[in-house]
Amino acid sequence: MKYVLILGDGMSDYPLEQLNNKTPLQCAKKPNIDFLAQNAEVGMVKTVPEDFPPGSDVANLSVMGYDPKLYYTGRSPLEAVSMGLKLSDTDVTLRCNLVTLSDEKEYENKVMVDYSSDEISSKEAKILIEEINKHFKSDEISFYPGISYRHCMVWDNGLTKLNLTPPHDILEKKIGCYLPDNKMILDMMIKSYDILKDHPINKERVSKGLNAANSIWLWGEGKKPNIPKFYDMYKIQGSVVSAVDLIKGIGILAGLNSIEVEGATGNIHTNFKGKALAALEQLESGCDFVYLHIEAPDECGHRYEIENKVKSIELIDEQVVGPILKGLQKYDDYKILILPDHPTPLSLRTHTSEPVPYLLYQKSGSKKSGLAGYDELQAASTKIFIDEGHKLMKYFILNYK
Repeated sequence: MKYVLILGDGMSDYPLEQLNNKTPLQCAKKPNIDFLAQNAEVGMVKTVPEDFPPGSDVANLSVMGYDPKLYYTGRSPLEAVSMGLKLSDTDVTLRCNLVTLSDEKEYENKVMVDYSSDEISSKEAKILIEEINKHFKSDEISFYPGISYRHCMVWDNGLTKLNLTPPHDILEKKIGCYLPDNKMILDMMIKSYDILKDHPINKERVSKGLNAANSIWLWGEGKKPNIPKFYDMYKIQGSVVSAVDLIKGIGILAGLNSIEVEGATGNIHTNFKGKALAALEQLESGCDFVYLHIEAPDECGHRYEIENKVKSIELIDEQVVGPILKGLQKYDDYKILILPDHPTPLSLRTHTSEPVPYLLYQKSGSKKSGLAGYDELQAASTKIFIDEGHKLMKYFILNYK
């Protein structure tokens, strides 16, 4: 038996007036996914427990089969593991975004223009983070470059429960109400603006019409979690295919192979087809399970890119689900699970914690669902509901027939 989980990050949404009061899933042309939904179990699953933030960290941990109430310790340590950082038990890590702030004189009056600095290149970002590290490095503090705008700060004997705000939650808002209470973190963020605003990298970016990466933004603090190995739970070998450090980190901690795909970016310009082929190669090489994560719908939701969110779902259908279905035909039996981790409604430009639609298909046990396709409304109409998201993985692998 082969198992493929295809996760469209933030794919679920609310009806939108610009889409004739439909959701992107309802509007998207997705014949492969709709075919599966017509012959699968379709329902709703709550991936974010009550009183937890609806982040991709909590939601993907849940989808991967780990109860966030037992294993969630914060977002940044999951990313740090993917970056290859060796964390001690006393280390606290924080996500460090390179962001674009407006140019008001007082820091608290600035506006969050772009949480990704126009998705700054990793090459440019590395130079800027090294500059930040040169100014702030100490016996307790170190900065490490990651991918594009996503980086990491490690704080030995640091604090947790700092109530820090994700920058993608405050796009186009004045940052004053969302600044950290911790003086050390706030001081570093304020000083980073003076360090970065006139850096040669940013001068060159501005000359090209790109947003300057003129400040760091620290958030997502936590300590390294201790989670059981995926194999110990399900007795199958697996791999994770993603462009996002967070997902790679969860996979690595779970003992899954983390597969690099050339051209995988985490946005709508990602190598969709390459990800699908990488997943199939893993199955052919002896893996039983692949967790295939695609970030594009989430990024489009944050950016209020309505057409691109619809298009990203269509690309997932055409360039991921289609090739996966074709490549799986040679196996006697297989299961496919498709779902988002959480909604990222275009109208809100951030994550929410409502249940999301899932479909679960098995080659040898296909069943007529009576549905026309896969979307939020049709999934809810089945009245099938899984109230704890971490139970879905066990159901998918061990119990569903």
